[in-house]
This record gives sequence, C-alpha cells and structure tokens, in this order.
Amino acid sequence: MSVRLLAPAEARRRIPDLAAVLLDCVEGGASVSFMDGFSMAEAVGFYADVVEAVEAGQAYLFAAFEGDHLVGTVQLWPADKPNQPHRCDIAKMLVHRDARRAGHGERLMRAAEAHAKSLGKSLLTLDTQEGDAADRLYRRLGWQAIGTIPGYALWPDGRPCDTVFFYKQI
Repeated sequence: MSVRLLAPAEARRRIPDLAAVLLDCVEGGASVSFMDGFSMAEAVGFYADVVEAVEAGQAYLFAAFEGDHLVGTVQLWPADKPNQPHRCDIAKMLVHRDARRAGHGERLMRAAEAHAKSLGKSLLTLDTQEGDAADRLYRRLGWQAIGTIPGYALWPDGRPCDTVFFYKQI
C-alpha cells in the first residue's frame, strides 16, 4: 500500500481510475457533490477538470494504491485569495468501498497535510457529512470541528444531510 502525489502526466493517465473511485463512492451513497444517476462520463469530466487545475499548478492530487491499483484519492487546493496565502482546502477524500478500513484514508490525509506544510501553509479546512466514517477519521487525526449546518447538502438520493466543517492548524 502506498500514497503519492500525482505528477500532472500521471494524473491525466489516471483519470479513468480516479473516476472509478468517485463513481463507486457516489453509488455507495456518499454525499460528495453528485446525485444518483451520476455516470462514468460525468466522473471522467470532473477529474479532467481537476487535472487541468493540477497542470496549472492550482491544485495537488494524491492517490492511494494497492500495488498499481488506484483505490483512493484526495485533493489539496491552496486558497487563491491574497489575504489567505497560509491556507489550503482539502477536497474529495475518497476511498473505494472495496479498499476501506485498510488505512488508505489516514495515509491520504497525512500526505496532504505534509505537502501543505512543505508549501508553507499553516491552516487547512474541509467539510464532510456529520457522523460518517470521514468525520470520525478527521477527528481522530486532530481536526477541530467548528460547526454543523443542517441540510447543507444532499445525499445522492435527494435527502438532506448535515455537513460539519473542520480546520486543522499544521
């Protein structure tokens, strides 16, 4: 098992693998911006846009592997506002359902945190659904919950879900 930062060329080659992880998570009920009926073509389009940002130096993309098989991913987005040069957002921390409970999420988060620190960042933010496995992981890794917004997002089936926001000083 390993986690690594994807260089732009590898990120582009891995778009189908990244899309497969995203599609699996949405099909499994994860509230990660997409709704039931989300297709592989839409997932590929989403990651094509992410890879464009990676190629432009606007984002960093990490992947977790079992051997050469991509099983998870997380994104690191440095803030683009002049008054926030110290901050990054964590986005789309996803692990394929078949690879969960093996430590991939923790390794992905630690890699993203370490990379943010190497960039001179001191504050990270993220959000997730209250009470889910990711919520528990972030708390265990020392993230501080700052509040919950009821009904902030929707589950893929259209039901509202509560979202908790976190920060971590690194």
